Amino acid sequence: MSALVGAFTAILAIVSVPSTAHAAGGATCEGGNFRVILPGGQTFSARGGYKVKASNLANGSVIQVRGKYIDYDVNVSTFAVYNYTLTGAAGADDMTGGVRTPLFTSKEPAIANNALDSGDLDIRLDTQSIELRRDGRNIKMKIQAKDCSQGGIFQMEPEIDAGGTIVFTHVLAPGIYYYVNPYTLKVNFGNSAMVVGKDSPQVATKTYQDDFKTVWSVTAGGRMGGVLGEDAVESSPSATSCPQDCQAQNQIHGSVDVLDPRYDD
Repeated sequence: MSALVGAFTAILAIVSVPSTAHAAGGATCEGGNFRVILPGGQTFSARGGYKVKASNLANGSVIQVRGKYIDYDVNVSTFAVYNYTLTGAAGADDMTGGVRTPLFTSKEPAIANNALDSGDLDIRLDTQSIELRRDGRNIKMKIQAKDCSQGGIFQMEPEIDAGGTIVFTHVLAPGIYYYVNPYTLKVNFGNSAMVVGKDSPQVATKTYQDDFKTVWSVTAGGRMGGVLGEDAVESSPSATSCPQDCQAQNQIHGSVDVLDPRYDD
């Protein structure tokens, strides 16, 4: 039996333990602050905008994004993301129990290996947030993220001059798996402890799913994102169709129910 289905029963046992329940109330981002380390070691950490010339970025090299709560690496030529990890730093809404916890081995858009190499890299750092942008040959890529212990957004957005779609492949880290949440009946990812998340697509179609990998076809101007913790188990509707200038989150007027008892007051 597939772990995606079999985990349904296992998760019931996990979430029924009230002593491990987290109180609802939003993400803890206190102290969150990303810094970006270039392949040559130059580091940006202060709030503001920075431009790195294409000539200073070796093709296929990797920049390191390091936060208080979240770490990951980005290939400068493709904007593929590797080793997306919760650091285990202490926070009121920590899901890791203080244990460094990799969530994704990779989040890869299927674009040509040198598609972005002609463009400069734009970096914008703000309190608890980051935006990376690079305009290459007939394609633009953007990454937005917040540095929070849970609930922080993460979004990858492609823009293709000729339109069309891009395939994104998400591969979970060892110890993390996809499962059907028995309370929301939606697919989450997580582990046997308290870590829980959800892929958050917009203008995207899932074309493959197994226990450890998903494949999505994303329309240009759409996005592939993700949310963690309470945001991953809300009973909110799916994201609206948005082919241009998509936002990481849609506004909710009023309140939404949190059905998973791990995040219920």
